[in-house]
Amino acid sequence: MRKKPELLIPSSSLEVLKVAVAYGADAVYIGGDMYGLRAKAKNFSIEDMEEGILFAHSHGVKVYVTANITAHNRDLKGIREYFRELKEIGPDALIISDPGVFDIAREVCPEIDVHISTQANNVNYATYRFWHKMGASRVVSARELSLAEIKEIRENIPENLEIETFIHGAMCISYSGRCLLSNYFTGRDANLGACTHPCRWKYYIVEENRPGEYLPVEENERGTYIFNSKDLCMIEHIPDIVAAGIDSLKVEGRMKTALYVAAVTRTYRQALDDYYTDPALYEERKGYYREEISKCTYRQFTTGFFYGPTTQETQIYESNTYVKEYTYLGIVKGSNKEGLYELEQRNKFSVGEEIEVMKPDGRNLNLTVKRITDETGQEMESCPHPKQKIFVDMGAELSVFDLLRRKE
Repeated sequence: MRKKPELLIPSSSLEVLKVAVAYGADAVYIGGDMYGLRAKAKNFSIEDMEEGILFAHSHGVKVYVTANITAHNRDLKGIREYFRELKEIGPDALIISDPGVFDIAREVCPEIDVHISTQANNVNYATYRFWHKMGASRVVSARELSLAEIKEIRENIPENLEIETFIHGAMCISYSGRCLLSNYFTGRDANLGACTHPCRWKYYIVEENRPGEYLPVEENERGTYIFNSKDLCMIEHIPDIVAAGIDSLKVEGRMKTALYVAAVTRTYRQALDDYYTDPALYEERKGYYREEISKCTYRQFTTGFFYGPTTQETQIYESNTYVKEYTYLGIVKGSNKEGLYELEQRNKFSVGEEIEVMKPDGRNLNLTVKRITDETGQEMESCPHPKQKIFVDMGAELSVFDLLRRKE
């Protein structure tokens, strides 16, 4: 069996990075305020990046920084300055798609590894060999590849060139995510990190001679969301991923909550560890993995292109909405002198409610809220204001990074 692949998790903020580390990530990828493809994510200041890198490295976790925009002339000077700043704080790799940006990285910070983004349309082993000759240490496969194609790439590239592949999260309607719709409709360029996700919108047909008359786009009367893809999920196919020779398993979601990151990270961590401990144990627990992965927000699941483009339905025609079975209530930050647990609240809950506590070690505890106070010690029946600091008694021992959620 090949070496256990890396579990690579997205982080939208310093808090989410710490959650990813606590819940089992081997590596995280983050974006700065500019030059990554998630401009609407919270993203990291240089100061937060530095703190995040120090925190991750202290736990043996790597940090990769995205700089994968399609750069225009106006971007190049700023990118050079940005890489000089990154050189000082020492991330483990830069994720890049643009050859010009690649050259700048090799010049400014040659000691930092470069990973070639999926945005570079990496679909054949000759492309992988090209980037290896240029000095890249890893190439992210295009989402359009099957596992058979990835295996063929692995067999035809140097052993020290790593393959990173998306195995969970949102899919893009456009080839390798190179989409023009957002820029055309709104002036916000997906290739510069400002995608408005027009693939999730509802569409109609207008016939040339009947302007203003909107005809629904239907396919077997299922609906009109013709570009709306399901979410990728390979939790039940770990053996096939390993057999394909993939070195890093990448989860999409740099705009997701800490609850999403915790649930996905913990579940894939358990699945990978179980498989490498005993493949029979992994097979036995597949139902559990699927149940746990469904406790975070998702659309519907698909295996995408991994088993060929026509093996299953990948589109959702009737809706653009997520499936949401659990609500994120808050994250434990510490405790006070009274033994109450400090909680940064995300959604309202009340004394007397039964709540599930999600712990990094794999346990889920069903506990009842016994007491809530504000920072001054004033008793509260509920906590109405999101992101308010409160203190709770759950009748059990809690730890930093425990997450609270409620089944809806």
